[in-house]
Amino acid sequence: MEKAINNFSDERIIESWKKNAAPWIDALERNTIESRIVVTNQAIVEEILSKKPKKVLDIGCGEGWLSRVLVENNIDCLGVDVVPDLINKAKLGTGRFQLISYEELSHSRLGEQFDILVANFSLIGQESVENIFQQANNLLKNGGSLIVQTVHPKVVDSNLEYIDGWREGSWAGFGSKFCDPAPWYFRTVESWSALFEVAGFGQLEIVEPLYPETKNIASLILVGER
Repeated sequence: MEKAINNFSDERIIESWKKNAAPWIDALERNTIESRIVVTNQAIVEEILSKKPKKVLDIGCGEGWLSRVLVENNIDCLGVDVVPDLINKAKLGTGRFQLISYEELSHSRLGEQFDILVANFSLIGQESVENIFQQANNLLKNGGSLIVQTVHPKVVDSNLEYIDGWREGSWAGFGSKFCDPAPWYFRTVESWSALFEVAGFGQLEIVEPLYPETKNIASLILVGER
């Protein structure tokens, strides 16, 4: 008998993304996600390039847009994701890509270390995210950085309590082709900071990219330094 998947679980997130890989690829190719075009794509690229890395691990790379940008800037980049359709699309472009789950991600599995680990809007689970932080030090070279861009916790629905916990997902504004939205594990800014601290990152920089016209917060970028 097939194992039932909890509606609020990391496994449930993966199932949702497998169903929505095609419309996601289409949305990126047609540039329909305003926040990415106006603010967040450039914000994460600038943060990475400012550190002048030679080698980057793109965690939850999706169809590979960020990896391709980094390769264009002469950076050796490995993109990893657990969704086969996204990795297959990524492999059509430049860069190195592997199909691998967050739970499997480790130095022993990859056999290499990196100057930067980057997760761009790709850390939305609970246990899987905690594993990334547990493995980070072994995956990083000395002096390396972990960079995470995520939805800013303080601009999410203010009617809900500002505490860690699972929340319903939504594809509102993404179009009718999307279905079965993935849940996500909400973390406060303080909880994100604690993940970095427990993982041994002595310095943490917090960046809050803004929409250029309204000056409203677009996202949260956290940069942990070894």
